[in-house]
Amino acid sequence: MLDPIAIKDAVVDAIEDIKGFDITVLDVTKLTSMTNYMVVCSANSTRQTKAIADNVHVKLKEQGVEPRGAEGAGDGEWVLVDLDDVIVHIMTPTTRAYYNLEQLWGSNEKPAAA
Repeated sequence: MLDPIAIKDAVVDAIEDIKGFDITVLDVTKLTSMTNYMVVCSANSTRQTKAIADNVHVKLKEQGVEPRGAEGAGDGEWVLVDLDDVIVHIMTPTTRAYYNLEQLWGSNEKPAAA
């Protein structure tokens, strides 16, 4: 089983594979006991949000991390993938701007490269 940092890094790689952009990694360990990291990214279309979510699922499963679940693939505006230690939010830019998760979860945001 991968540690939370390795899972986060694998998620970012899986997002980049499908050309997700504006990737932000939030360390939420001091804000909630539910998860360690939230990864938020944008996609150009609902089709791309679904493709990114599918790639995250496949790539993490290959590394022995079984996703707990996924939500939002029906309409694709916001797809959430729950990996326990890492929660992945894949959104279209309009939806991302509306919900502004980065502001909601605090000022401890880090670029994906961090």
